[in-house]
Amino acid sequence: MTIVKPGSTIGIIGGGQLGRMMALSAKAMGYRIAVLDPTPDAPCAQVADHVITASYDDYEACKELASMSDVITYEFENIDEQAAAQLWQVSDFPQGYKVLATTQHRLKEKQALRHLHVPVAPFAAIQSLHDLEEAVAITNFPAVVKTCRGGYDGKGQKVVHTWDELTDAAEHLLTYGELVIEAFVPFTCEVSVIATKSRNGEISVFPLVENEHQDSILHRTIAPARVSEVVEKEAKQIAMQIVEGLDVVGTLAVEMFVTDDNKLVVNELAPRPHNSGHYTIEACKTSQFEQHIRAICGLPLGETTLLTPAVMENLLGEHVAPLMERLNELNRISLHLYGKKEAKWKRKMGHLTVLGEDSTRCLQILDAFWEKKMKVLEEIE
Repeated sequence: MTIVKPGSTIGIIGGGQLGRMMALSAKAMGYRIAVLDPTPDAPCAQVADHVITASYDDYEACKELASMSDVITYEFENIDEQAAAQLWQVSDFPQGYKVLATTQHRLKEKQALRHLHVPVAPFAAIQSLHDLEEAVAITNFPAVVKTCRGGYDGKGQKVVHTWDELTDAAEHLLTYGELVIEAFVPFTCEVSVIATKSRNGEISVFPLVENEHQDSILHRTIAPARVSEVVEKEAKQIAMQIVEGLDVVGTLAVEMFVTDDNKLVVNELAPRPHNSGHYTIEACKTSQFEQHIRAICGLPLGETTLLTPAVMENLLGEHVAPLMERLNELNRISLHLYGKKEAKWKRKMGHLTVLGEDSTRCLQILDAFWEKKMKVLEEIE
């Protein structure tokens, strides 16, 4: 059994908000932090003990990170695959690079899920415009065309309903590389579940949550998800099946659609802490960030019980100024700001979390905060 003890240094590839929250949990447990990120004064760099400012594909910088770290992890999956493979050879990198190679390529991810007999929408590869006719025969319309690499928060993808829309979307997106087309899944809600596997083989699963999006960006996460116990149980089983089947170490988020007949269809994977798991900081016995640190360091995994219903809401760039005018109204709301220098439109700058007796009450508190309906807050009190 391998244990990386507190007092050791954890190296994090990526200095964004996930790395920051990961680092804060690790430091609370007595670890030191080294971070590699191309942006000076990145969110994680602000709380790290050692900072390397370099690109993710700079192998010399990666080796420097390894030299000062007792264990290596990452905060997002789109790091350089070759650098990750080389790191695995010269450092303690329990997550390795194989899961990265799968999840940072949407077509490979779909193929891997199908191989594991996990429910996914019909899909096909598009290498050129010559593949469109055969691909549509598999998916039909409507469908979703996505770049295989890169893209997040709705970027790099397009919903198409006709042949002309498909052709236009493919012509544009093929300039970024190969594509995958998926059948559009009619759904009643979107849910996600975060599973964690320790380097020593222990597995845990967080509660199933419900996600609401605006403009293809996660807006709110509602915990617990407003679905049946049967759906929650199946979702957790699917997540554990994927974690074991892909031999994941650390945290894996599994996003799914719930259909009209209460069936689940897996949409995407993220092999790291996830936006929809931020509620765990206040609402669960163990946060997703602490759990990830425990997993890569070989400590026993923590209890994942949901202590109270919660709603998490993302703060985007356009929300920062109105928020600053209402700081005196945050008595029922937990505030997390990530330390990003510039508040850009649609950029995630932080999040809010509300705890309550049920999710309806949590949603009322958030709505009242933004609408300034203080009478509603008084009634809730």
